[in-house]
Amino acid sequence: MRYTGEFAVYEEIIQEMALVYQHDKRPWMIGFSGGKDSTLLCCLVMEMLQRLAPEKRNKTVYIVSSDTMVENPIVRDYMHRMSAMINETGVELKVKADIIYPKVEDSFWCKVIGLGYPTPEPPGFRWCTERLKINPMNAYTLNTIKNNGEVVLLLGVRKAESTYRANNIRAREIEGKLLVPHKDIENAYVYNPLTEIPNEEVWKFLLKGDAKSPWGSDNKYLFSLYQGENLGEEKSVIGEIDKDKIPVTGNSRFGCWICTMVKEDKSLKAFIDRGETWLIPLRDYRNWMLQMRSTPGTREYKRRNGTMYRKTDGTLGEGPFTMTTRQEMLRRLLQLEMDTGLSLITTEELKQIDLMWDNEGDLTRRSLVNLYKEVTGNTLPWDQYKAPVFPAEVIDEIHTLCDECEVEFELISKLIIEIEANKYYTKGTMVTKAFDRIINQGWLHFDSIEKGLQNEN
Repeated sequence: MRYTGEFAVYEEIIQEMALVYQHDKRPWMIGFSGGKDSTLLCCLVMEMLQRLAPEKRNKTVYIVSSDTMVENPIVRDYMHRMSAMINETGVELKVKADIIYPKVEDSFWCKVIGLGYPTPEPPGFRWCTERLKINPMNAYTLNTIKNNGEVVLLLGVRKAESTYRANNIRAREIEGKLLVPHKDIENAYVYNPLTEIPNEEVWKFLLKGDAKSPWGSDNKYLFSLYQGENLGEEKSVIGEIDKDKIPVTGNSRFGCWICTMVKEDKSLKAFIDRGETWLIPLRDYRNWMLQMRSTPGTREYKRRNGTMYRKTDGTLGEGPFTMTTRQEMLRRLLQLEMDTGLSLITTEELKQIDLMWDNEGDLTRRSLVNLYKEVTGNTLPWDQYKAPVFPAEVIDEIHTLCDECEVEFELISKLIIEIEANKYYTKGTMVTKAFDRIINQGWLHFDSIEKGLQNEN
């Protein structure tokens, strides 16, 4: 089928894609979010491949989806379903769909509950994107380059999406060249075939005819995911296209259900307003997490490296969430799983958090496994192997001695943990360095440092 008339622009794109594809044997990579732009890009690529004779399909096209492990459950399930369908239909086209995940130690729950990272906050405290999406995708890209020498990254970005994106695309354009070197990744090249497509034209193409994608999915369902978000997009010229006569809106985005970068998650709210009331408990938990960031007493007055500081108003700056707060976060999250039947945190994450808490100074080594059993009624696979560093009465005696001697229990517990971690090393300097690092942390000497500064002034 050749496109003409209002869809002639897509015929031009497909012809251009075929030219670029057959030019060399560098594999292609497409980041597939399940949204309308990446869906359009994958539709055009697969249609281009279907038109080519089998002997001309000379490279693999990798369609890569990133699961942050805290995706909106509806969107996550859709993305996984699309990936499976693409794999089923893409074998002869040399198309391979993969789903990538962050490293377990970089997952949202390991960072927040395990290490106490404050939840992301606008405008600039956004540690999540790099760890949950960028790093896994870069690792996948670098591995593909390692195996193939070079790679071409196809992006579904369009100038019509936003002023920022339009300027960003223009800044990277090289006149007369279809492929431009990636600004950060060596041996990676970028191809932007959709830059000139307006918002309304995207939906026109996806919903034409029976609205089926080349891998057999129904784009009307994708369209339904975008409805009612009230994000202020322009109305499409398509008007009303489905049986419920829902007007088409523009370029809404989906993200993590736990996102704290916004006061209200409009996407989550839209799903709930449309009848997905089972998402309400997730919204409530997310709103509670948002409050915890600024609730007095929920965060330490020292950073993870032990430093302390004062803000411009003279108050002490805040650092990670306290261990008590983190335990309450996990308790509520596990209860949320029980109440909803959803899988919200993996066993691998729980095991990593357990290790993180042990390293934080949990001499009982039982805090997480006991909490898990208390909430769920079940035991974790490693529960029976979790023995305390000392018997309970010894730990109680350490607490008592710390109180009597006015020594921070946290200091003593962390020193004990370091001895346990390094006692089998033959080099004595390992323990010495560990002790020096803990003893010299700023929070232990903050009062003395401030007095010294006052005397200098």
